[in-house]
Amino acid sequence: MQKIAIVGAGSMAEAFISGILEKELIDRKNVWVTNNANQERLSQVQERYGIQATYDLNALFDGAEIVMLAMKPKDAGTAIDYIGGHLTESMLIVSVLAGVSMDTIEALAEKPLAIARAMPNTSAAVGKSATAIAVNERVTDHQIETARKLFESVGLTSFVEEDQLDAVTGLSGSGPAYIYYLIEAMENSAAEIGLEKQMAKQLIVQTLIGAAEMVKNSAKPPEQLRREVTSPGGTTEAGVRVLEEHGVKQAFVSCIKAATAQSRRLGAALSSKLTVEKR
Repeated sequence: MQKIAIVGAGSMAEAFISGILEKELIDRKNVWVTNNANQERLSQVQERYGIQATYDLNALFDGAEIVMLAMKPKDAGTAIDYIGGHLTESMLIVSVLAGVSMDTIEALAEKPLAIARAMPNTSAAVGKSATAIAVNERVTDHQIETARKLFESVGLTSFVEEDQLDAVTGLSGSGPAYIYYLIEAMENSAAEIGLEKQMAKQLIVQTLIGAAEMVKNSAKPPEQLRREVTSPGGTTEAGVRVLEEHGVKQAFVSCIKAATAQSRRLGAALSSKLTVEKR
């Protein structure tokens, strides 16, 4: 990869900057970033990673092979209108704008573009994101490989059709919050049964890591793994019985369906709003 221009300097942009540099995908001198007007934040990112930061659009986009759109989705209309004259069909436009479709990005830019739209999650900050990527018909095989390497710098990647991204948002985009919710419940229970807080946290985290590794590395489905540790009349069976009585499994299914539906609603409303504002 040659040069990347990142529009937006928030936490997601910073996670990618960190990943790109750690994996040595792009030299520091070729990582450029800008934001709307927060000079203090821009300077922090520049100093922390030794990259280039500027409000000069000519300098930002000159020779850029990749342009990452990482501003807040609600600001996409204003931002893309501002930078649109510098975007070209030869660039790979990488969008992490939740709810903003590829068609909307092209409409805002008023030109055809090669776009890879991605849905990472906040675990990108520790290099463990689960990211789904959709591309339009203008993206070349070389650009697909570029997008894959870019997002692999912060975790695992999968390619999907764009209409699947709402489902990805409901499952893995919002997924870390579901796990944090589970950890909250486990910590509360630990306190009630008399375990010291810090020790309980370590036990919970290691239990989750171990279970995840078992699922990742075993050919057995999760249901079978669960049954293998659920002895008749044992402690695990007693605990699982309560989860089933409270409908916890169905609650998770309903949770993910609700998040997916909300993603569709928000995306449709945002794309409509951005398009109207453009007119």
